Amino acid sequence: MAESIASSPPVNVNIPGVVHDAEVIDEHAQLPSGQPCPNCGSPVESGDKFCPACGATRASASAPPQASGTGLAPTHKHFHCNNCGADVAMEPSQRSYVCPFCDSTYVAEFTPEETGRMNPEFVIGFAITPEEAEQKFFQWLRANSWFRPSDLAAQAAADKMRGIYLPFWSFSMLAQSRWSASIGEYWYRTETYTTTDSKGNTVTRTRQVRETEWWPLSGQHHRYYNGYLVSGSKGLPQSQAERIKPFQLPALKRYEPYFLAGWLCEEYSIQREQALALSQQYFANQEQSNIAAFLPGDTHRQVEVQTHFSRVNTDLCLLPIYILSYRYQNKLYRFLLNGQTGKHAGDKPVAWRKIWITVGIVLGILALLVIIFMIFSAGR
Repeated sequence: MAESIASSPPVNVNIPGVVHDAEVIDEHAQLPSGQPCPNCGSPVESGDKFCPACGATRASASAPPQASGTGLAPTHKHFHCNNCGADVAMEPSQRSYVCPFCDSTYVAEFTPEETGRMNPEFVIGFAITPEEAEQKFFQWLRANSWFRPSDLAAQAAADKMRGIYLPFWSFSMLAQSRWSASIGEYWYRTETYTTTDSKGNTVTRTRQVRETEWWPLSGQHHRYYNGYLVSGSKGLPQSQAERIKPFQLPALKRYEPYFLAGWLCEEYSIQREQALALSQQYFANQEQSNIAAFLPGDTHRQVEVQTHFSRVNTDLCLLPIYILSYRYQNKLYRFLLNGQTGKHAGDKPVAWRKIWITVGIVLGILALLVIIFMIFSAGR
């Protein structure tokens, strides 16, 4: 679990009157505990009357949790997709080896002992049921349905939707920066000039001209950053993960194997060092924006920031996502849905023939209107 700092010292900036105190709160402190729902495996808080994921009553959702552990349940099978590189865990009873990320069957089994990966620390349970996810998919697919190919087997595609726990890396770190910039302050002077009025006469007038006075400034700044999630899956690039973020991180719970009951789960295929580089780049951009926001004056330029990161802590989280991958005319399409919030995104095939027909109709109507207008104008 990531360590936290109770409070960060004030920003050391060589600007009179500018002090910024950053209070840091550990998002993982005093996390709520829950018991697994026997129907779907999602956590049920002690005060809940119903399971938030499947709606089971508290009486049927109060079964004691299974034996805890730090790794994936030993009864899971694992396979590696040779096409997209995803590593997925599934229940032994599931015989389908179709990759949920790329709809490929080029997979091979492996054991967790062969990889030496670290175990997940936190998890967020599914709050969207499979039925609700399928309904959201059809609602999304029906939007602009005129431009969807008529031969697309929507129900067959929906049958491939899978709920899967995907690994995400979460980092917390202290950013310490030295910065320099040119600070500008506006001042105005009165300028006299001559011009010609509407009657052709030469007149003298005055106007206010804005000038900018520049001076150099430098200082130090530091802040504690956390909460940015980096996809640990090669099957889900960071650009696609951003489309269904954010997740509500206060809902994070300590990982227990029973959370995976009835769901697929991917092993991380993006290593910690690679994810750390992405996270530090994001926090470095945030640090530069925060420094620019606190600069005095009316404007600034030539802002240069040198940032050093320390106190880096790592959490490996499993987050709920529905994935639907299918192929249409040898092209892969994907629908993603956040299993906690219901936010969704995706790409769907386009019927270009219908689009060109629509464009032709619109152009024909415009041409007809132009002809009518020309005939009407000629007859006047």
